[in-house]
Amino acid sequence: MMELLTYPFMQRALLVGVLISICAALLGVVLVLRRNSMIGDGLSHTAFSAFALAIVFGFAPLWFALPVVIVASFFVLRLSQNRRIHGDAAIAVLSASSLAIGTFAISISKGVNIDLNSYLFGSILSVTWLDLVFCIILTTVVVLLYLFTYHRIFAITFDEDFAKSIGIRTGIYDAIFAIICSVVIVLGMRLLGSLLISSLIIFPTLTAMRLKRSFRGIVLVSVLISALAFIVGLVLSYLFATPTGATVVIVNLFIFIITTLIRKIVE
Repeated sequence: MMELLTYPFMQRALLVGVLISICAALLGVVLVLRRNSMIGDGLSHTAFSAFALAIVFGFAPLWFALPVVIVASFFVLRLSQNRRIHGDAAIAVLSASSLAIGTFAISISKGVNIDLNSYLFGSILSVTWLDLVFCIILTTVVVLLYLFTYHRIFAITFDEDFAKSIGIRTGIYDAIFAIICSVVIVLGMRLLGSLLISSLIIFPTLTAMRLKRSFRGIVLVSVLISALAFIVGLVLSYLFATPTGATVVIVNLFIFIITTLIRKIVE
């Protein structure tokens, strides 16, 4: 572990990964319990498309991708509220079309050297100190949001109609979570890739739900599991020279399977 921390790129990857894992876990609790967890998958594919277009046309990938994904998140929310198109269908349309656009843009580009695998599966070498600064700011915002509006988030998560009836402006919170989800996806994609980043939103919450019954317990355990799984996955990927993103997801999957089996045995 000490040898791992002697490399600057590993230091950046560890810090960014833990912060992204914390944010994704806090975000995932709300999305999973509201059955909107697949929005992460759709936005990650949108981020891949935005990154690809930015590189092809010579734009700064991060600054180009962030507004594009934020707009896409509002687009999904708007479609989800449309009775003619269900939320899962809207996400499926966004996911498939974005991935196709990104792949098409890369395939027709000439004179541009793009490592497709690094965007699909992530690369710890692509993580910069600027990403770390963004992650610190993002984590601070998300934690403060939970601390100061915990009861409102709880109400919106379990009964949106009730939340509206007591005067909570649910639309504003939907917008806030859409923006946060977009930023988490864009920053985390550099580390885990567009095909794997959504797993950080889903797995920790599902695992925590097997261990805790209360909303507060699920939130806390989800954060701990998410951060721990990333650290273990990063160390294992370093020791065995395996892809970081895939290793982190496998660790999350392993923890989920173990907790599921334990719960079945206990019950």
